[in-house]
Amino acid sequence: MHFLLSQNTPAGGIRTPPPPMSFIIAAPASGSGKTTVTLGLLRAISQVTPVRAAKSGPDYIDPQFHAAACGQPCINLDAWAMHPDQIKSRAAGDTPLIIEGAMGLFDGAPPDGKGATADLARILNLPVVLVVDAGKMAGSIAPLVHGFINHDASVNIAGVILNNVGSPRHEDMLRRALADVTIFGAIPRRGDLHHPSRHLGLVQAQERPDLETYLNGAASLVRDTVDVDALMGLHGGALSHCAVTPQPPPAQRIAVARDAAFAFCYPHILQDWRTAGAEVAVFSPLANESAPDADLIYLPGGYPELHAAQLAANDVFHASLRRSTAMIYGECGGYMVLGDTLTDASGTVHRMAGLLALDTSFAIRKRHLGYRSIVASAGPFAGHWTAHEFHYATTVRASGTPLFLAKDAAGATLPDMGLIDGRVSGSFAHIIDRM
Repeated sequence: MHFLLSQNTPAGGIRTPPPPMSFIIAAPASGSGKTTVTLGLLRAISQVTPVRAAKSGPDYIDPQFHAAACGQPCINLDAWAMHPDQIKSRAAGDTPLIIEGAMGLFDGAPPDGKGATADLARILNLPVVLVVDAGKMAGSIAPLVHGFINHDASVNIAGVILNNVGSPRHEDMLRRALADVTIFGAIPRRGDLHHPSRHLGLVQAQERPDLETYLNGAASLVRDTVDVDALMGLHGGALSHCAVTPQPPPAQRIAVARDAAFAFCYPHILQDWRTAGAEVAVFSPLANESAPDADLIYLPGGYPELHAAQLAANDVFHASLRRSTAMIYGECGGYMVLGDTLTDASGTVHRMAGLLALDTSFAIRKRHLGYRSIVASAGPFAGHWTAHEFHYATTVRASGTPLFLAKDAAGATLPDMGLIDGRVSGSFAHIIDRM
């Protein structure tokens, strides 16, 4: 199989490279294998030529793996929360972009499915490659695939990658059933390439000691079973540039918590702040580092509940927050750390920073999930924002002034979100973009 070696050199001896081709990896449903396929493609292609990665929708875990696979930051492209021009601007570049979809191709937010991976395909005019779990199908794969291809003429499904193929005979049956469909590859059933997971999704990339082995294994599997040249030669996959003004930063000097407990921060937000001229410095609360001198201290989300005892003992970190004169903002996990106590899943109560009248608990679990439209009249994120909420923590006590007015994706009014107390504020909402 040729691999990225099919470009011809013209008679003059100087090869003119074609425009970078980009495409979207999607699936009929979650669990079809699109993450493993995407990571294998990113690692395999990056070993030969630069490639970029993006993830559809609100996701912090997959982008960590994407960045590790291709050696470049992975961006989020959210067709519900971002304006189309913002999406085009963030996707544009001179390097091929592979976008991993979320859930099923046409699955979006209620009431009308907005934000689906299909919306990204329309906005960016990119071809879609459908990863289909064929493990329990033979001839029945035909109506499934044809149904997706014919469902919406505005979405160009260029072909499929068959996953979980049981044997050469099984592959032959699938190919016969899809004789009129482009098949980019057939990946055999494998039990050794999987992600361990926890309550908010996959284990983070930095927590896998076998990460390089896993990524190289996925790349080897893709090289052996997928026609990468054909994917990189897809028509209609060139991204045009669309210049937009970056989101203004909430302060000039911003200190961002960054470690295993505070890893959920969207790269496009930090990049917008830097592009607009803000100074962004990072520090590690887990390492008991002081927050740097700044105008805003930003504690993103993550897994503080897994490190609650360590965070509670880190007096240097807590003292730096209390003596700072900067604005302090906590988002989801960071919001919980700004409270008085955090109860872990075992029921142990841990003292937190004590800057907000807030007690949260993982011993009492309830899932909160969905897009949010939020409005604040004060604090570093005053204004109207798109956001999402995804956590299992329960608010045991929250006393004081709410920070955000909130609505869900369907426009229904929700209870007010978060708290603000002078220079300190936060909420469970993960901010995505300004509306």
